[in-house]
Amino acid sequence: MTKNTKTYLLLGVVLFVWGTIGYKFISTLSPESIVDNEEIRPNFKPKPLQERDTFSILANYRDPFLGTFPPQKKQDIKNVSSRDPKKKVPEISIDYTGLITDSATRQKIFFVAINGQHYLMKLNDKIQEVHLISGNADAIRIRYLNTAQTIALQK
Repeated sequence: MTKNTKTYLLLGVVLFVWGTIGYKFISTLSPESIVDNEEIRPNFKPKPLQERDTFSILANYRDPFLGTFPPQKKQDIKNVSSRDPKKKVPEISIDYTGLITDSATRQKIFFVAINGQHYLMKLNDKIQEVHLISGNADAIRIRYLNTAQTIALQK
């Protein structure tokens, strides 16, 4: 190959490279066709959300530098009460209105009003789940649904 042949060959390659670059530059400045956004619609379907798996680390091991265990946290009273709800005892109206004593047998008879109904009760009597345990002239002791109560004399 002669020197002129090489020069012409390299000149052709350089013109081809610069021509390609010029064509790309001019084609971006004046676009030929505008594409409608309505023609191209992406198929977007979001993935269903999965519930995140959570965990907690219980770090109740001995401190390697101090040699002590971490302090124990006190349980919150609100959380304890919400976990173990106490059984509510149904409301009942019990009034102690007095007593009489039989002179022959020395047996006491108590006047007790349960929900507005008046009853004569002796010791260990049970009326409407109300059990009379003990009593005197000032007060009586009853048990209602495994709950003991002392009721004073109504004047």
